[in-house]
Amino acid sequence: MRFPLALTVKIASHIVKHKILKTPKFAMVLQLEPLHTCNLTCTGCGRIREYSTNLKDMVPLEKCLAVAQECDAPMVSICGGEPLIYPKIEELVAGLREQGRVIYICTNGVFMRKKMRDYLAAVYTPTLEPILKQLLEGKLISDKEADTIRNANESACRKVVIRPSKWIYWNVHVDGLEFTHDLIVEREGVFKECIEAIKMAKILGYQVATNTTVYKETDVQELEEMFKFLSSLEVDGHTISPGYEYDAAKKDMVARLGKQPEDFFLTRKMTRQKFARIEEWGKLFTIFGTPVYQEFLAGKRELTCTAWAIPTYNIKGWKAPCYLMTDGHYDGYQEMLTKVAWEKYGVVNGVARDPRCENCMVHCGYDPSGALGTNYQRGDNWKNFAYNFGRKPQPYLASPALSKTVFNGVSVGKGHLAEAKSVLNSPRAAMNGAQAAFSRKEENHEAHVGTHCGTADTSERDELLAKIKDAQK
Repeated sequence: MRFPLALTVKIASHIVKHKILKTPKFAMVLQLEPLHTCNLTCTGCGRIREYSTNLKDMVPLEKCLAVAQECDAPMVSICGGEPLIYPKIEELVAGLREQGRVIYICTNGVFMRKKMRDYLAAVYTPTLEPILKQLLEGKLISDKEADTIRNANESACRKVVIRPSKWIYWNVHVDGLEFTHDLIVEREGVFKECIEAIKMAKILGYQVATNTTVYKETDVQELEEMFKFLSSLEVDGHTISPGYEYDAAKKDMVARLGKQPEDFFLTRKMTRQKFARIEEWGKLFTIFGTPVYQEFLAGKRELTCTAWAIPTYNIKGWKAPCYLMTDGHYDGYQEMLTKVAWEKYGVVNGVARDPRCENCMVHCGYDPSGALGTNYQRGDNWKNFAYNFGRKPQPYLASPALSKTVFNGVSVGKGHLAEAKSVLNSPRAAMNGAQAAFSRKEENHEAHVGTHCGTADTSERDELLAKIKDAQK
């Protein structure tokens, strides 16, 4: 099967139940943002600027679990911010599993290996030595880390940890190959760390997914090489979505980077050009989402936005009308469903009801439309069934040539920290906002040095947690 049977049945049963009950609107995926603090400043992301939150602002663990229960979505995507900075992330994952949720931990990957070492320390017995040997040979842990795992104290052994499960995915942000990704996240070494974290996760038996945003300068061929490489690592699935010029991201791009949004984000026409081969990718790689949504991205049909099916909860409440646009926050999910004038949003028959929706084709608004049968066409149900229950694509064969293509240079001094004037003058400089990110003349780049990526040093996360603790006093 393309996706695990238990997960597929759970989602399908949820939809069928509400169809039988004739529920007009219901949640399929909860986007849960326990905090907006992040250790990266990704070009194109306006999240942490939109809320400009204090480090102490986060949703209490009990409230996180309560809102998941309230909307009763079968899947919860824990995002942010960087959710692995959230002090109670392990307890949150454990609590959501007790509720029976499918969980996606959306992470930039920098702190993943630390969390997996915590898991190994909590469960270590001598029977794990072959796995430690494999991790050591792959340079995914150091000798010192292996010794720490073997000699974990009582506190480490009792610690709540994120364990491998068929119900949990690490969902790692990857926006291209090394050069492109490190420029997008505005920090050297992050791509390499993501890949090492993915390798370690697969050795330990975790499920791993990736999520990718496509921008105006994204090279389509590069995306295919990225999918081939991730497939060779036996990554379990991929979410891919067009980059959309929502207000917070546009404002950040102009104010912080001095770049015009129209030079970075996609129009609807551009999205259809970039995603012209999405259906072929769906056959070659394990792309999450329905084939109906893929047809929409490729420009073969229209869909109506169903943003209410993927609601967002954050420090201010239920965010409406969608993950990207903010017209208000509500105390309750049902209150939001009732009070928001949903008919004022989205694009219908090619006409935008709200001008902000004109170029939006993102998965959080339209992917559930393909599953729920909005704009139904004959054969859609069979397409979805065959896609989800069909055979999983075979992993792509790894090769030295593919690895050479993937690791194409940012981590050898061609990134932002060197100011990279030579790169600015090259054709590659325009890719994914590189020029804008490099051209920040007044900003102190050393705040984003990648010294912690690929090392045993977890001081960055520890410093962030210390600041949070101080802020809460």
